[in-house]
Formats: sequence, structure tokens, C-alpha cells
Amino acid sequence: MMKPVPRLWVVIPVTFVFCLFVLFQLQISNLFGKNLQITHQVNNFFISIASSSHHQTPSPTRFANESDGNRAKQPEEEETCAGRYIYMHNIPSIFNDDIIQDCKTLIKWFTMCPFMVNSGLGSQVSLSDNKTARVLTSKTGSWYATNQFLLAVIFRERMKHYECLTNDSSLASAFYVPYYAGFDVSRHLWGYNTTVRDELGIKLAKWLRERPEWRKMNGRDHFFVTGRIGWDFRRGLDDDSAWGSKLMLLPEFSNMTMLSIETTAWTNEFAVPYPTYFHPKSLSEVRRWQRKVKSVKRKYLYSFVGAPRPNMDGSIRGEIIKQCLASHGRCKFLNCNKGQDCDNPVKVMEVFQRSVFCLQPRGDSYTRRSIFDSILAGCIPVFFHPGSGYNQYMWYFPKDYKKYSVYIPEKGMKDGTVSLRSLLGRIDWGSIVTMRDEVVKMIPKIIYTKPGLVGPEKIDDAFEIAVDRVIERVAMVKRMMEEGKYLQSEYSQTRDLKKLE
Repeated sequence: MMKPVPRLWVVIPVTFVFCLFVLFQLQISNLFGKNLQITHQVNNFFISIASSSHHQTPSPTRFANESDGNRAKQPEEEETCAGRYIYMHNIPSIFNDDIIQDCKTLIKWFTMCPFMVNSGLGSQVSLSDNKTARVLTSKTGSWYATNQFLLAVIFRERMKHYECLTNDSSLASAFYVPYYAGFDVSRHLWGYNTTVRDELGIKLAKWLRERPEWRKMNGRDHFFVTGRIGWDFRRGLDDDSAWGSKLMLLPEFSNMTMLSIETTAWTNEFAVPYPTYFHPKSLSEVRRWQRKVKSVKRKYLYSFVGAPRPNMDGSIRGEIIKQCLASHGRCKFLNCNKGQDCDNPVKVMEVFQRSVFCLQPRGDSYTRRSIFDSILAGCIPVFFHPGSGYNQYMWYFPKDYKKYSVYIPEKGMKDGTVSLRSLLGRIDWGSIVTMRDEVVKMIPKIIYTKPGLVGPEKIDDAFEIAVDRVIERVAMVKRMMEEGKYLQSEYSQTRDLKKLE
């Protein structure tokens, strides 16, 4: 019986003959311009040879929390992910999904259920009518009625698709804890005692403490995200009348980094942008929007979107509304106490798009969601306190605030010595254009895009910037630990109000 011919001796002569054929075809293609077709034939040939080989294909990486749909990482991504891996803890569902299941009870004053759809982006804005299409963009499917409190849900969904997510904790540069702390505390703010408010946080602290990943840096490489302000997690008294939970006072969480929509001057808190209504799916879509807001005609010198408060005499908000209503059409006031206009993305974006300056006084706390809605509209923000923007979003805003905003000290508004119409009206058009262009450049940094963007269409958005800065922070803390340096400067439990002044 004849021995079977080795496979290699079949492949080599066939390959040699094919190469002669290719050389002949290339000579012809030079005359007729068919290089692309020949190249395609060559590629197909070698692909067929490769597929017939007995070499095994490496199995794709499997990720933690597979129920979240984490994708497999390809070998070519390994080099780009060096030093950027994130490990997402697969925490029990009582710490996230179970919390939002009863969406009607998350906020006492209204139901959050309509905002939970589309992985926390909210319901999609219909662009069927002419006005909506004029204010927003063409039918891109990227505009949603997004609620500011949904940041944790949005962030978790983005993390599921993060290109450097890994299930190998030894590779991780930082560890993400997908705990919905904001909704956990908000559902218990009214009518519940401190024991109930703190219960889940204490359980999660114990769960984390017992994980092998925790022991690596005692939690200093861990972080979580919340759609509420930092103050909601800093209750200093075990008194049922006191506000919030004591989450950030727990030893475990005091070692972690918290990303929230507003920091309250502790060293392990960092502010990230409020979610806006715009969640594009490509960089080219962002560029189109930037061109639109740069070219739009603006009818109003300035505007204010907000709600009047009782007994506002002598307050900054009261003075702003008073001056706006007396501006003879130079200011637009969108009253959030009337109807549902301030929950309507089209209404809000129309006001900001048609305004040169957008007033951003302190809201119920230091910051306001409308800061980011106005930037998205290409409207120049006007701040009255450093803690409302400049000393909050330092990862996102230029250091030189004069490049993109106007600052008016609160004192001048309180004593009535500042005329907004006069002060803003004196700014020359050249300066306005320069500031507006800088604001428009900020747009990609302050939005949360749809998950899964890769390649040239990927956007360094608010999520990407936050993850990169957390990784940098963890690396710095790790060096400090290795050098035996004191870590109090990064995890102090003393509030430093000077950081907001």
C-alpha cells in the first residue's frame, strides 16, 4: 500500500504554480487597472490555505459578569489595553438590578420607570415633526429623554462594552463596582430610618472586603459611579432626621474612589458630567452636530432655565429671573414650574440653541444639569460660583475658564449692582465667537455615547475620560504605597471647602 503523500508536499507545488499565475495576471492588470481584483484573489487563496491548516485558534477571553454580555477580547487588542484593563465585579443583583426593578419607588415625587428604557438612556425622541428635526438633528436615533439620576445605569452599560474589560483580575489596573448607590439611598430618603438607608452599603462593604481582589490595595484601586451628589452619602450623624446615608464614611468605601455628578470637597470624590439628551453612535455624527450649533442663529443675548423658589427676594436666582423678565426680549426664561417644558429635550435645547449666554447659578446644590445641556447647544455658560463648574469638572473643563465662560461673582447679583444685560451686552463679538468655538470643542468630552464604538468612529467621551483618570489615580496611589508615602492626602475624611471656592 502506498503511503499517503504528506500534506506539505501538496501545498508547496500548488503554491508555486499559483504564484506564477499571479505574476502573469499582475502584468495584465497593470494595463487594465485590476490590481484590486487580483489582490482579492490572492487574499482568498491564502485564507483558504490557512483555514485548512491544523493550527488551533486561541480561545477568546471570557469576562467577568458574563450575564451582562461582555464581549471577547481579540489578541490584537492586548497591546492597546496594556495598563488599561478594568475588572468589573459581578456583585449580587440586590446591589443593582433588584434596586431598580421597582422603578416607581426610586424617587418619592415621581416615577422613574419611563427613564429606565434603553439601558437608562430613556425613551427615544421622535423626530417626526419639523420643529423637533430643526432643533435637534436629522433622524439619527441618538436623542433620548435622559434623566440625570440614571448615570450609574448608563455607566454600567458602557462598561459592559469597554474595550479593555477583563475577567483576569491580575491584569486589572482598576476595579469597577456596579453598585446603584444613588437609587439605593434615594428610595429611602423620606420616611425611613438610618438603619434601612445604610443596610445595603454595609452588606456590600463586607462582600467586597472578602474578595481576593480587595486585598491587593485594600480597595484603593476600586471605584463606583452614582447619579447623585456626593453629599447624599456623607451623613455624619445616626439620626433619622439627618440627610442621606453614611456610605462614604464606611472604612471600605472611604478607601474607594467615587465618581458622582457633583463632588462635595472630599479627596476621593471626583465630579463627572451629568448625562445630556444626546447619545451619538459615531464621531462623524458629533462633528455634524458641532457644525450645526456653530452656525445656528441666536435670538437671545442670554437665557435661564429653572424654577422660581418661594421667598426668592435677595437670592441670586430671584435676581436673575427678575432681570430676565425685564430685559425687553433680550433674555429667555423657561419656567420649570409651569407644565413639563423642562423635561422636554426639544424645549430645553431650543432655548439654549437660541441663546448666546446661558446662566448657571447654583441650583439645589452647587451644580446644575443644564450646564451640560447648554454646552451641548453651543451656548456660553455664565457661572456665579467656582464650585458650580470650574472646581468641579476639572477632568473635563479647560483650566482657563475665560476661554469658554463668563464669571460673575455672586455678591454683585445679591446686592443688585450687576446688570446682566449691560455686562453681557458689552462683550465684543470676536470674544463671543472665540468662547463659543471653545464651548463647541468641549462637546465630545461631556456626552455619553452609545456603547460599542471602536476604531476611527470612537469618541473620547465622558465615560472614556473618567476611566482613564481613575486608572491614572490608582497608578499614582500604588506608587505612593510602594514608596511608603502617607496616603491621607488622597483619602482624607476631612472636608476641604477651599476646593470649591
